[in-house]
Amino acid sequence: MANQGRRPAKGAGRGTPVRRNKAAPAERFPPQKPKKKTAKVVFDAPQTEPEAPRTFRLGAVPGATPGKWIDAWKQRMPRVPLELVPIEAATQRTALDEVDAALVRLPLTDESLHIIPLYDELPVVVAAADSHLMAAEELTSADLEGEIVIGLTDDVLGALDLPGTTPASFAALPTDQAIAVAASGVGIMIVPMSLARMHHRKDADHRVLADGPTSTVALVWPRERTTPDVETFVGIVRGRTANSSR
Repeated sequence: MANQGRRPAKGAGRGTPVRRNKAAPAERFPPQKPKKKTAKVVFDAPQTEPEAPRTFRLGAVPGATPGKWIDAWKQRMPRVPLELVPIEAATQRTALDEVDAALVRLPLTDESLHIIPLYDELPVVVAAADSHLMAAEELTSADLEGEIVIGLTDDVLGALDLPGTTPASFAALPTDQAIAVAASGVGIMIVPMSLARMHHRKDADHRVLADGPTSTVALVWPRERTTPDVETFVGIVRGRTANSSR
């Protein structure tokens, strides 16, 4: 065989030989351009300072029931605690200097105050549970003829027109003590219903005095101290939601 022992000619053989790139490494792998640095934007506006801790102080006379409004406040203003401050009806005007707002009993006349009447309380006759007066579902002044009426040092109804009744011969008493005396059968007393319920006793009961004077509970605060917190509480009392306008 003539071709045995001969080397194949250049370029002969299977396929086409691969040409090698003789370019310099720097040309084959060009350096990447450095990425441009993005300048940071600096805001010169001052940061908002956190609110200073504060407490909303709400005064309340005996018998006032702000429970539902306090619950609403806790939901709407969780970062502002509400402190309920007991005040006496006799000194409620002075007490307004120590609270943000208060639930008081009218009448209260003062041009420097905002006064929003909230509700009227019915008067009730409190007597011993076994008194003949408790046999009726409701009483009138005429039903009280011949009864002894106990005076109160913390009276909120004022003078009552009760023909045929007799004032007690002993000194006026605070409401809680007067109810204890009435429970013994010595006499009767007349107060707003909430006070009778607040000082409830098993040996005493009460009935509505249909023709007696009502007691109006109002929300009051000084005009010069109408703060955003006060406006929020007013909105809660008036039934406004957090999203409703004032």
